[in-house]
Amino acid sequence: MEVSVLGIDLGKNSCSVVGLDGTGRVVVRRRMRRETVIAFAGSLAPCVVAMEACCGAHHMGRALVAHGHTVRLMSPEYVRPYVK
Repeated sequence: MEVSVLGIDLGKNSCSVVGLDGTGRVVVRRRMRRETVIAFAGSLAPCVVAMEACCGAHHMGRALVAHGHTVRLMSPEYVRPYVK
């Protein structure tokens, strides 16, 4: 499974994770707990990880950078237009 971009929607107890390959095709779509997300991302090859900048995003971003990923945080005001 080759993931180029990993998108994470951080929730209070669980997170939604979607992984895209180089062509933009969805190769992974899962819901998992916050602790599991870091372990799951650590098992992947380094890729770009996109998240909404919220209270837990900075902690998770630092953990993902330690695994070699490139983390991109988006301001909440731009997340909804980005989805459209």
